[in-house]
Amino acid sequence: MEADILAPHFTDPDKAREFLEAKRWPEGPICPHCGALGEAYRLQADVENKKAKTHARKGLYKCGGCREQFTVTVGTVMEDSHIPLNKWLFAFHLLCASKKGMSAHQLHRMLGVTYKSAWFMAHRIRYAMTQEPLSSKLDGIVEIDEAYIGGKFRVQNRPNMTGPLIKMSAKAMGQDPRTGRNPVKNKEAVVSLVQRGGKVRSIHMTERVTSENLKGVMDEMLHEDAHVMTDSTTIVNLGSGDRKHDKVNHSAKEYVRYEDGLCITTNTVEGFFATLKRGINGVYHHVGRQHLHRYLTEFDFRYNARQVSDVQRRDLAIKQVGGKRLTYRDSCAKNGLI
Repeated sequence: MEADILAPHFTDPDKAREFLEAKRWPEGPICPHCGALGEAYRLQADVENKKAKTHARKGLYKCGGCREQFTVTVGTVMEDSHIPLNKWLFAFHLLCASKKGMSAHQLHRMLGVTYKSAWFMAHRIRYAMTQEPLSSKLDGIVEIDEAYIGGKFRVQNRPNMTGPLIKMSAKAMGQDPRTGRNPVKNKEAVVSLVQRGGKVRSIHMTERVTSENLKGVMDEMLHEDAHVMTDSTTIVNLGSGDRKHDKVNHSAKEYVRYEDGLCITTNTVEGFFATLKRGINGVYHHVGRQHLHRYLTEFDFRYNARQVSDVQRRDLAIKQVGGKRLTYRDSCAKNGLI
């Protein structure tokens, strides 16, 4: 972790506010109500006159156009939060700098806030990491693969069975004859598209992964000239499209091959899944179905900003906080739409 964590904006709320204003408003205050630039002025309380009617808190502005008051946190994921801004900035830095994420319990211990507050902070920061829809589709060589996120069935020994507890593998796609269970039934499917040397897009597939629903995802995110690479088990059917499609046969122990100098492999997307699974299994341990897309946003954001420093990655996340609100009620929703 860089020396930037010793900066005063991580220890002083006033310095943190100044830092946040400089990052969000490099050209001057922008009114979140009407969008006016340069029309706002800072309100200052008359501390010498105790009878003064103006009791402006620190960092309060008033727009000369719409006459509304605001602070730098209005209209952001930090709005209405009683947690000091320096702790918010430190939480942003920790989540952006930790390759496999940071648990809410660790944030709770390091920031000195309750576990409930740390959990909610982490979800709001993940929401801030949400990136805008692709302005251009993924092009070039794009590797596609699916992974299954969730725990394994543990079956207690039956009277006529010996040996340790049985862990069912997600690779066994059919039902287990001993239990009659589908080993991936309690798992959530995630499909990721990685452009070599470029960005990743991950989707939580709430329905069963089929070539039909994957076709919609590919049409939305892939350029027509993209060269698709998958393994032999990935359910991708390009149909009559013009996209090139090459496969590697993992079941035959084939992971890389070269054709006319072109490397055909899915190691890039497999590497992304390795980081994702180690983060979820080793750091977060359990991810609710309704929250999985938030965690995918977090890992996608860090991967897409992998070529910049931790400080630059944090500043990029901070610049994306505008226009995003997430209430605690919404973050705890069970409908999977949040």
